[in-house]
Order: sequence, then structure tokens, then C-alpha cells
Amino acid sequence: MKNYPSLLLLLLLLILPLVFSPIGVEGGKRIHITDDLDDVVDDEEDEEWKEWGKSSPEFDPPPSDFDKMEPSQIQEELMKRQMGPAIGFIKLRLGIPRDRDTVAEIAMKWTRVLRTGAIGVRFSGIDISTVMFNLDDGRKMLELKEFLLGQDEAYEIKIGDQVFRRPGDPPLDEVIEKLRQSKEKEGADDDQHVKDEL
Repeated sequence: MKNYPSLLLLLLLLILPLVFSPIGVEGGKRIHITDDLDDVVDDEEDEEWKEWGKSSPEFDPPPSDFDKMEPSQIQEELMKRQMGPAIGFIKLRLGIPRDRDTVAEIAMKWTRVLRTGAIGVRFSGIDISTVMFNLDDGRKMLELKEFLLGQDEAYEIKIGDQVFRRPGDPPLDEVIEKLRQSKEKEGADDDQHVKDEL
């Protein structure tokens, strides 16, 4: 018991010089950086940095004369201003054999990938060729459309009355007709796979 204060004093005497010496704390010499930065060239700014903090573009009101517009143009204007949730359907490529589990895996994969991209969307398999999506924020519809059209499994996206496909892809009805004709040429009486996909 009597040795504790003396041991504490000895330990304190050994530690104090290490704490207050510059070599003890940092393990080496101090580096001095001058405040004179006149000769430093900062050319690392990119366009995003230059745009940061600027006010966003002002509200773009919709056109006032919808009577002169085509229905597709009206739908396009409405899509720009979609604020709430949105629901749509994706037709998968036809002619590829898949089952309900495969469709569910595709839906799960797309959901996970888009969540990492901060797009809140849920995909659900409807049948072996259709996936439904529920988008939380309709303002991200264009990003979702671009993502889906970039996927090999997706053929056509339907949102409301609008249908989106990759440029050059024929309409879905033509693809179905070609599949039926090829089945008939093969002499197969069993059209069950094509009927299931429809």
C-alpha cells in the first residue's frame, strides 16, 4: 500500500517528458506548411463543382393549349411532372424459356441494383414474361426507363398508355406473330409456351 504513491510518481515522471516533447508525440520532426500559397495552381475543379450551389432552373410551366397537342405529347408533358408513385409493366423477351422462379430472380436483381442507385422501386413477377414495378418517386421515371431498356431481359416497358422499346425493336405483337409462325413451321402442335408467355 505504501508503494502505490511512489510508483505513481515514478510513472508520472517517466510519461510527462514523452507527452510534452515533440518527438514523443509525433514520432519525428514537425513539418511546417507556409500560408503563402500564391504559386499554387488549383485546376482540379470540374463542371459539377462549378455548378454546385447555383440555383436550380425555374419552374417550367406546362403549355396552356393542350387542344393543339397530340395525345403522345400530352402524355410526355404529364410524365415530366409526375411527382407521386408510378406503376408500370415490363414485358420480358419472348422465346426464352424461363419459369416463375427465374422471373422472380430477375425482379429481385433489378430491385437490388436500383436501390444501390437510390431509386426506390419494387419489382414483382406477374407471369413468366411480365414483371410489374412500383416506383416510389415518379420524378425518377426517366432513370428507371433508361435502366430497364439497358437490360437484356427487358423487351418493352408500359407506363399508362405509353410503350417504350429500344430503337429498332419491332412492336410486341409482331414478335408474337413471328414466334407463332416459327412454331407452326416446326410442325409443333403444342403452342403452350407461347400461350403462357402471352
